[in-house]
Formats: sequence, structure tokens, C-alpha cells
Amino acid sequence: MQTTPNETSPTSPVPQANPHSNSSIANAAPGQLRVIKRNGTLVPYTDDKIAVAMTKAFLAVEGGTAAASSRIHETVANLTQQISATFKRRMPSGGTIHIEEIQDQVELTLMRTGEHKVARDYVLYRAERAKLRAEKEKLSQANVDFPEINVLQPDGSLQPLDVMRLHTVVSEACAGLKDVDGEAILKEAMRNLYEGVSAEDLNTSLVISARTLVEKEPNYTYATARLLMDKLRAEALAFLDVATQATSAEMEMFYPNALPAYISRGIELELLDPALADFDLQLLGAALIPERDQQFTYLGLQTLYDRYFLHSDGTRFELPQIFFMRVAMGLAMREDDKNGRAIEFYRLLSSFDYMSSTPTLFNAGTLRPQLSSCYLTSVPDDLHGIYGAIQDNAMLSKWAGGLGNDWTPVRALGSYIKGTNGKSQGVVPFLKVANDTAVAVNQGGKRKGAVCAYLESWHLDIEEFLELRKNTGDDRRRTHDMNTANWVPDLFMKRVFEDKEWTLFTPSTVPDLHDLFGLAFEERYEHYEREAAAGNIKPFKKVRAVDLWRKMLGMLFETGHPWITFKDACNLRSPQQHAGVVHSSNLCTEITLNTKANEEIAVCNLGSINLAQHVVDGKLDQEKLQRSVDTAVRMLDNVIDINYYSVDTARNSNLRHRPVGLGIMGFQDALYKMRIPYSSAAAVEFADRSMEAVSYYAISASSALASERGSYSTFEGSLWSQGVLPIDSIQLLAKNRGEQFIEQDQTTTLDWDTLRNTVKTQGMRNSNVMAIAPTATIANITGVSQSIEPTYQNLYVKSNLSGEFTVVNPYLVHDLKDRGLWDSVMVNDLKYYEGSVFKIDRIPDDLKLLYATAFEVEPRWIVDAASRRQKWIDQAQSLNLYISGANGKKLDITYRMAWYRGLKTTYYLRALAATTTEKSTIDTGSLNAVSSGAPAANISAGPADVPKACSLDDPDCEACQ
Repeated sequence: MQTTPNETSPTSPVPQANPHSNSSIANAAPGQLRVIKRNGTLVPYTDDKIAVAMTKAFLAVEGGTAAASSRIHETVANLTQQISATFKRRMPSGGTIHIEEIQDQVELTLMRTGEHKVARDYVLYRAERAKLRAEKEKLSQANVDFPEINVLQPDGSLQPLDVMRLHTVVSEACAGLKDVDGEAILKEAMRNLYEGVSAEDLNTSLVISARTLVEKEPNYTYATARLLMDKLRAEALAFLDVATQATSAEMEMFYPNALPAYISRGIELELLDPALADFDLQLLGAALIPERDQQFTYLGLQTLYDRYFLHSDGTRFELPQIFFMRVAMGLAMREDDKNGRAIEFYRLLSSFDYMSSTPTLFNAGTLRPQLSSCYLTSVPDDLHGIYGAIQDNAMLSKWAGGLGNDWTPVRALGSYIKGTNGKSQGVVPFLKVANDTAVAVNQGGKRKGAVCAYLESWHLDIEEFLELRKNTGDDRRRTHDMNTANWVPDLFMKRVFEDKEWTLFTPSTVPDLHDLFGLAFEERYEHYEREAAAGNIKPFKKVRAVDLWRKMLGMLFETGHPWITFKDACNLRSPQQHAGVVHSSNLCTEITLNTKANEEIAVCNLGSINLAQHVVDGKLDQEKLQRSVDTAVRMLDNVIDINYYSVDTARNSNLRHRPVGLGIMGFQDALYKMRIPYSSAAAVEFADRSMEAVSYYAISASSALASERGSYSTFEGSLWSQGVLPIDSIQLLAKNRGEQFIEQDQTTTLDWDTLRNTVKTQGMRNSNVMAIAPTATIANITGVSQSIEPTYQNLYVKSNLSGEFTVVNPYLVHDLKDRGLWDSVMVNDLKYYEGSVFKIDRIPDDLKLLYATAFEVEPRWIVDAASRRQKWIDQAQSLNLYISGANGKKLDITYRMAWYRGLKTTYYLRALAATTTEKSTIDTGSLNAVSSGAPAANISAGPADVPKACSLDDPDCEACQ
């Protein structure tokens, strides 16, 4: 239950013209009923607040489906009429009623009419509000010295500092948070106030006062976010002409009215799709859950405010619950029961159980709903095609798409050009143009353009390609802003293992290698090697496979690029082998979809299940997970039809194959909740079982959608149609690669035989269903660890486009508090040891193991867990590898193991050498930040440096989510 009828806070002034404001008692008509509020003031009795309160209660219990919505409307109308009739019978000539009497009558009426579940919810809510009032009263008696000053209001007037409102705002911010002291926040904030301070600076003082306490108690991040919400409410509600300001409690009344005002204003400003006005805005407004504003961390809320909320001339007029409802409405626009589905989608998003990707959050419900995350293209070997592909990059980047380009078809340096009787400059100069295009077209001004170029390891330009990110050499043949990745065939890895030679070709003389994989590639490649040896193919070059492999790893260590991705695992396990070839992955190496130059640009639509939210009482809640996955897959499938396509070849591909990528985040948080160290067999097993469940439910959900909406058009001939699921495709990889070159667990625990038969007979709505993206930003929003990453540091400063934020591991802090070990000395120790607990003697060994940081987790655990996930996924996963004490041998072993364990791709290498970074400055309290720039040295040297973790602390890094 989310509201209290006929009650608002007396401390928040609202315009008298507003129909929802507290009218003066002088305006009450003779004989009219009046309400005595808890503070003794009188307001006219109205039944609309009762109706809203009960509607919220019913929605909370019964949901928002079409059938439920119809019953709720009728039931609430009847019950409201009964309640009002009761008071009018008692006082036909008018009179006064206490607010508690009204609430008692609501509760009694619900019980008498058999609505026991709703009544119970209402009782619990009243108890929570009583507790909040008690906390507010306690804070109001705090020993705080409030200055006698005037505050500058937005309209330019000066008003005395509203002490009561300050008490209310701070007490609401601290409500329900353990070890958070509102008095400490107020005392610190009052020191910074002065005569004529602006209302905005007053809020800033509160926010800063709370923020400085985060490193001592992680719960202050929630208090800080709630204080920030006061500023957000004032800004948005004033813009929408709903109120000048509001406390958290008052949003029970204002949110339902703010939604239609927001939709109207957004359409007027040409920011929102006019079709949003066709929803039942009264029902959707009542479905908003204001208390979910309280679950944000400071980083999460600030990120939303700075980068996601719609604005006009810099004024944000979205609020969190309206934001989530806007996204939900945008995704439900074409549903038969669009109101019911919008409520369903809203609840999933606002609960943080699942989060759509950044492009979807940016653009859902707007006039340009570019909702997809990733685009994969193949660049043809002709000048018109090359610049056409670069133009496609620009158009896709403009609308916030991340790009993966397959450049393998472009002929190598020195190749013959028949049309001009000249020689080619190779692929590198064109990559420079693609790099500069990504910089110039910066995703609509919201974030940097992002593109990754892929090249197969047999391309004659591969050695120069490896050096693209070096800071030395001819800058005209460098790409300092673009990501790069190796597209490595299995045959190359076999030659590395067997220490054999490898031959480099130009694709203009061996064009079919680009479209071949597995045994077919091996046979054809070896044929070309024989032809080259006989002098029938020129140019070519022979190198020692191990030498090229070492150069790959050396450049990866030195520059962070190119990433290592595996062509054959991506193709042999692709469900869509009959429809085309996977020529590359995407910007973040988790998407593996087929592309064809000039015909198909692959598109993927992403979203992630918050795994931590599905661990209940130390176990994975399978029923809740299934519900979340069912709704999430439906939302992702809707993206395909609603999406704005700036390039026709992307539209054609997406509508034809309908791929989506459901992933996970909060894996590390889930382990903490279950008390499982990342470096353990139990963590590997949890990675296996949790991904198996997600895979099972996602495939089931897509198949159910196929029954409802029809299968995707290229279903026949796919692995799905043959009853070959992702877990089964491991055998295809092993058969082609050779059993001696793969070791991947294939155990199962769920009823996969039944699902195989269901998929074969019922079909699939989506060609691909799963992919684990980095979730760099949406994990910030939901306040959990990103993707499948281990904890970076237990205490550090995170920098992004929203500023700098102290990040402290709340699980560690609360464990240390329980054992009486959390104090200022411990805070300083964590700073000194860069967030590591290993060298702090007084921390028990079991906590050291549980809270090991990323560089303290052996890479084998990361690879093994990833291998267990990969067996269930029809696409891939963005897998960062962390290697402490990095040297050539460690890198060689780790990446060979990644291939041997059946991984499809890897992402960033985070290499920490033998000596560590400079320590933090303890006296000033500043925490260490990771150094910018990747280490630059020979791979065998093991230099002292720490690489910037792109998705963790790089302000410019924008992964797929």
C-alpha cells in the first residue's frame, strides 16, 4: 500500500491554484465535511484521495492486467462511495473528521466487503507510516543549532528557513536505515548555511553532508540519494505545474497527478510520442509506487538525473517512477492490453529485478525510439561499400548504438587493384577514418561514439592491426579511440599449441575463407597454403604461430587491444548457421550474430536480470526468476517491432531473425548473499546453475511467445528447429575442433528433454535469446556489481560523467560491524591497501576469502565460471580477465585456457604487475583512483602500473549497457 488518504505534509507549500493543494478552511462551503490532519489543521473532505489510496492497494495485491484493472475501477468506485456515504449519514449538516477516522473506515470497509488481502496491506502501510512519524518526532527533538536566516526561493523571494520541513526531509531520508544519524547530517549541513542561501544550495549542503559519511557507513548512500530526491521533486513538479516542492510522503498524492501532466508536457515539447496519451493515465498514475524512490544509491540516482531523465532547456522534468513508467509504456505501445502490460513492465523495472539497456532507457516512448544496443556490420572490399559502411556507422552511432565492424574482407596492404592497376593501402587507413567518425558522431551528444573493428588472424594486415592502439609510430596509421579485436580461428590456436607455422593471406586472393568455419575452413585454408607454396597465390607471408600469438598477447598487455575472440566457437554454436556466418562480435564481445555486407546489419536488443534480487534467504528463488525472465523476454521482443531503425539493412535483419540478448548482473552481490567466495568451486557451480535457470526460462519464454505471436521467419533449418539447444551445440564444437582441444562441463539439472520437444514443435520467437553484456551503467542505477565481475575494490572512488563517488562494499562493512571491527582505523587501512582486506591482520581469514578483490581472484576461477555460463548461452558474454603479477606466461596460460574451456569471446584484460600503484593520501581522506591509461611495456617485463578499468571507472567508457 502506498498512500494515506486526505493527508499531506503541512511543511511543503503548494500553489493555491493547484487543485491538489491543501485548501484554506475559509474556502470550505457551508455544511461541508472537513478533515482534521495530525498537525491540527483543517482541510475540506474530498473522496478522490481515498479512491487513489485504495486503487494503489488493489494494484499492489492484484496487479494491473486488463481483467484486474476493470474490476479494480468498479470496486474502488463502489467502496469510495460507501465510505463517503457513511460520513455523510453521520454528519448530514457537515462537521469535522479526524484523518485516523477516515483510515479506520477505509480499513473497516475493505474487511466487510471481503477484501482481506488488500485490508492487510493497508494495515501494514499504516504501521509503517506511524513508525516514520515517530522517527520524525525523534529527529525534531535533536540538538541542532539552526541559524536564523532567510532562504532565497526559485521565484526570487526570501523566506525564513523552514526548520520543520528540514526535519521532515532528513527524517524521511534516514527512515529505516540502520546506523544512519539524521542529527549528524543536520548539524554538518547547518554549518554551511548563510543569509540568502538558495533553496538549491540548501539541498546541496544536505547532500554533501550525508555523502561525506558514506565511507563510514554504506547506508548513507541511500540517505544521500533521498536528500537529492528533494531537489529532483522540486525541479520536476514545478516544471509540470503540479507543486513547488514536496516531501517523500507527499508523493503519494502528487505522483498520480504528475504522470498525466508529464505526458502532456512531453508531447507538447515534442519529446514524447503522442501515442502515450492514449494510455489510461489515471490507472497508470495510481500504479506508480513512490516508495521505490527510496531504493536508489546516490550514484544510481545521480546517474539517472544527469544522463537519463528527459529535460527541457536543462530542466529535468522526469522523476524516477515516471521515468520507469515512460519506458514501460514505450515498450507496451503495441500490446493488446497495453495498460496492463505497461504496469507489468513498470513493476519489473522499478523493482530493480531487471533493467533494460541504456538505449532503451534513453529512448523508449520518445519520437525516435532507437532502443537497440548493438549493431554488427561487414565491410565489403570496394570503395563505395567501405564508405557506405562508415556512413552506416555514423547513422547508427547518432542514435546511441554500439558498433562492431567486420573488416576482414578488405584487401591487405600491397594487394593488386585491378581497376587502377595499382596496389592497395590496406585496411588500416580506412580504420583511421572509422575511428575519427566515431569521435565526430558522439551518440547524439549523450556519450562518446563507440566502435570495435574485428580482423581475422590470417589477414595479411594482422600484424599492423595489432599495433593500432600504440602511442608510437605513424599517427596516420593509429586509431587511439576505436576498440579492436582479433577474430581467431580454431586452426590458428591448434598451430599455437603444436608450435607450427601460420600463413597470412589477403582476402582478395582467398575470399571464401571469410565465410568458412570449422572443418570446412581448415580444409580450404590448408589448400591455400599448398597453393601459396606452389607459387600460385601472392602475396602471402609465413610466420610462426606462437610468435604471432605472443605479439597478440603483448599488444593486449601494452595497449589493452586487440581483444581475443574465437571465430569457430561463435559459429559452430550459433543457432543460425543456416542463415549466415558470424563474422565478428560487437562493441563489448557478447553479441554473436550473422552479418552480410550490403544486405544485413545484425542488431541486438539487450537487458539484464539482476541476479542479486533473486537470491532470497541464501538461495536462488527459481519461481521469482521465472516470472522476471518471462516478462523480460516479452519486453525485449517488443523492442524489435517498436524500434526506430536509421538503416534499412538493420531493420530487415532484425525483423527477419528477431534476436535478443537477455543477460545478468549482480553476480558478485548474489555470491555475497549466499556467503560464497568468488574463488571457489561453489561459485563456479552457482554460475552454472543460475545460468542454466536463466537459459531454461528464457528459451521457454521465447517459445511461448512463438505460440502467441509466431516464430521468427528463419526458424526452419535453425538448430532450434532440430531440437539442438545451446547446451547441445558444445558437441558440434568438439566434433569440429577435436575432443583433445576442448574441455567443457555438460552436466544439466533441469528437464531439457521436454523443452527440446516444445521448441521443435512450438518454435521460437527469437533466433537468439541470451547474451551477458557489461551492464556498466545500469548496474550503477540498480546499485549492484556490474555483470559477472568480481568486486573491483572494497573501497575506492568511482569517476564517471556524473562526478566522483565513494564506493564502499556494504557487505564487508556490515560483516566487520557485526564482529566489532569497523572503525576509523579500518577505513584508513582499506584506503592504504587500495581496498584490499588481505594485508589487514585483524580481519579474519573467512572474510578475507569472501571479500577478495578482482586482482586477488585467480584467473582460472573467472574462466571456469565463464565456461559454465557459456554452455547455456546462445551468444556470448563480456568477460574481463584480471591478472595479478602479469607476465607473458600467465597471459599465455589464461588465454589458452579460455579457448580450451570453450569460451566464445573475451573482453578487456586487466593486468596488474608485480609492484602496485602509489598509495592513497591518508591524511586528506582522498581515496586511490585507478591510473589512467593501460601499461606500456614489453609483455615479459611486468611493469608497475594498473590499467584503467573501462567499465568500472573510466568517465568515457560506454559499454553496451
